[in-house]
Amino acid sequence: MPERLSPHDAAARIGARDELAIPLGPGQPSTFLHALGERDDFEALVVHGALLIDLFALFTRRGVKLRSGFFGPAERFLLDAGHDVEFVPADFRRFSLVARRVHPRVVATATSAPDADGFLSLSLHAGATVDELHRAGRDPDRLLIVESNPQLPHTIGIPPEFPHSIHVDEVDILVEGDHEPFVLPDAEPTDAERAIAQHASEYLHDGCTIQTGIGGVPSVIAKILAAGDGGDYGVHSEMFTTGLMHLHEAGKVTNRKGSAFDGFSVATFAAGTLKLYAWLDGNEDVRFLPVDAVNTPSMIAEKRDMVTINGALLVDLEGQVAADTIGSRQYSGIGGHEDFVAVSGFQLSDRALICLPSASEVQGVMLPRIVHRFPPGTAVTTPRHHIDVVVTEFGAAELAGRTVRERAAALAAIAHPDFREELVDAAAHDVS
Repeated sequence: MPERLSPHDAAARIGARDELAIPLGPGQPSTFLHALGERDDFEALVVHGALLIDLFALFTRRGVKLRSGFFGPAERFLLDAGHDVEFVPADFRRFSLVARRVHPRVVATATSAPDADGFLSLSLHAGATVDELHRAGRDPDRLLIVESNPQLPHTIGIPPEFPHSIHVDEVDILVEGDHEPFVLPDAEPTDAERAIAQHASEYLHDGCTIQTGIGGVPSVIAKILAAGDGGDYGVHSEMFTTGLMHLHEAGKVTNRKGSAFDGFSVATFAAGTLKLYAWLDGNEDVRFLPVDAVNTPSMIAEKRDMVTINGALLVDLEGQVAADTIGSRQYSGIGGHEDFVAVSGFQLSDRALICLPSASEVQGVMLPRIVHRFPPGTAVTTPRHHIDVVVTEFGAAELAGRTVRERAAALAAIAHPDFREELVDAAAHDVS
C-alpha cells in the first residue's frame, strides 16, 4: 500500500540533487509541483516533461533544470525570463524510449480518484510515460508519486494490453489533489480560421477516419461536419478535443475504421473544456492508449480513408513545413506532426492537410506565413516530400505529385495578398 502524504511531505522526498519525470500537459500533478516550488534548496534537480500547464515556481528556482519535449506559453515565458529550460528534439512517439533511457529516479503523474478495486485511471493522458510509471512502481530504488484528483475524469483504455490505469499497490506515495483540470477554451474562431476550415472540410468525406490537432481550425471543421449531411466517421487522433466531442454528440462517429480499434475513438491525451471532461468520464466510446501505439505508422496507415488535419507556423515555397521553430526560437514542439502527415498517403483516398493563416499580425506588423525561404535557424518539422495539401483562407494548394516550380506557384497563389506578388515572382524565377 502507498504512503499517503500531504503535497508538502511528498515534495520533501525529492532530493536536492535528483531526477524527476512528469507527463505532458494534462497528466501533470499540479498540486505536487506547486509544493515542490515552495522549496529553494535544490542543487541539481533535473525535470523531464513537456507542455507545462501552469507557471510552476519550481522552474524559477536556482538549481532546477527543465528539459522539455514540447514548448508552450509557460516554457517560452520561463526561457525568456532567463530560467534553465532546454528543448529536447524528438517526436512524441519516441519519448517512450527517451523516458526508458533517462531512467529518472522519480516519476510522478496525475490520476482520477481510485475506483472500488483500487485502480487509478490515468485520465486525460496516456502519452509516453505509461510504461515508465509501471517500471518505477516495481523498482525498489525508484519512486512513483501519484496525485489522485476526484475532479479528473475516469477514462478507459483497451485492457488487458492497454489498461490505462495503475493500481494503488504499485504506488509509493499517494497525494490527494482537488483542483479543477487544465482547461483549453473553445475560443471563437477568427474569420480566417472559418475560411480555412471551409476549404479543408471539402477534403473530408463520408466514412473517412479523422485526426485533428490543436486550434481553432480543427474545432470549426468538426462543427461543420457535425452540422452537415455526412457521417460514418472514425477518429484516430493523438489529441482528443472538444470539437471531436461535438462530432460524437451529433451522431456522426461510427468508428468503422476497418482495422484494429474499431468501434471507438482512439487518442493518447485530451485537452479541452470542462464539458469535454465531464463527457469523457466513464465514456466507453473513447479509449486512451500510449502514444507509441496511437502514433505507430502501421496503425495509422491501416485506417480507412485517413484524413489528417494539422497546423504549421511557416511553409516555404519548397513545401517544407516549420511547425515548432521560427528562426532560432523554439516555439512549440514536434509532437506527432510528421507521423500523421507522412503516413496519410499510402492509400489513394488518404489526405494530409496542413492548415495555417496566410499571415499573422505581430506587434502591429503583418508577417507572412507562406514564405520564400525560412528565416535563418528555422528547423524543418516535416519535409517537403511528405506534404500533400496546404490550406489557407485563400484556398488549398495540392502539392503531391507536382514539380518544385509547380508547388511554389500553387503556394504563392494562396498566400496573403500583401505578399503574393513577390512570392509569385520568386516561384517563377527563383525556384528550380
